[in-house]
Amino acid sequence: MSGHSKWAKIKRQKGANDANKGAIFTKLAREIQVAAREGGPDPAGNSRLRLAIQKARDGNMPAANIQRAIEKAIGGAGEQLEEITYEGYGPGGAAILIQTMTDNRNRTVGDVRAAFSRAGGSLGEAGSVAWQFEPRGVIALSPSGRDPDEIALVAIDAGAEDVKTDDGTVEIFTPFEGLEPVRAALEGQGLSIDHAEATMLPKTTVELDDEQATQVLKLIDRLEDLDDVQRVYTNVEFSEAVMQAVGG
Repeated sequence: MSGHSKWAKIKRQKGANDANKGAIFTKLAREIQVAAREGGPDPAGNSRLRLAIQKARDGNMPAANIQRAIEKAIGGAGEQLEEITYEGYGPGGAAILIQTMTDNRNRTVGDVRAAFSRAGGSLGEAGSVAWQFEPRGVIALSPSGRDPDEIALVAIDAGAEDVKTDDGTVEIFTPFEGLEPVRAALEGQGLSIDHAEATMLPKTTVELDDEQATQVLKLIDRLEDLDDVQRVYTNVEFSEAVMQAVGG
């Protein structure tokens, strides 16, 4: 149940500074609106909405903004958004999966294609890289003096599939639908969660040379900066040197 975790080297969390906080809140609000519109405004009966609200809280989104997003969905005043997933190849053949919410698919595909072209990559057909990823839940926390093995037992009893420790961090992997009950079980034991999200995890990872890995990370940054892009996933494992070089 322990070992070297690659998650931190795959996923890089960009800082939410004042310059981009507004854009981040807009993306969080979109996720809440779509979840509320599809499954109803009550988080108790809408697991997707519960996750969206929790993610917004983790991102320090004000409660008033969260409520306003739900009310827009109920009243039909929000944007008429559709969810579209794009797939492509970055430098070195990196597999990249992009989840978007948009009210104009022509604008979105044009922006995504331009980002790939600028990086020397290419937009692929549907299904070209999606098979390399699987939906999972990921929870990261610091033991804070607790025995990692005891934390692992709590997580596994709640439905976790795997637990790994790396550099003082415990990372827990759950089925996609198992994220919430595992998180609740850990918090019920007084543990503080550093990060939790439903994600698309690569089945296997690849290592590129530093130049190619840097190009891929810059491409991901460009994609994440697009207004319509919600999440970007890759199968590339980044070194600390590359992440620091790109400002991670």
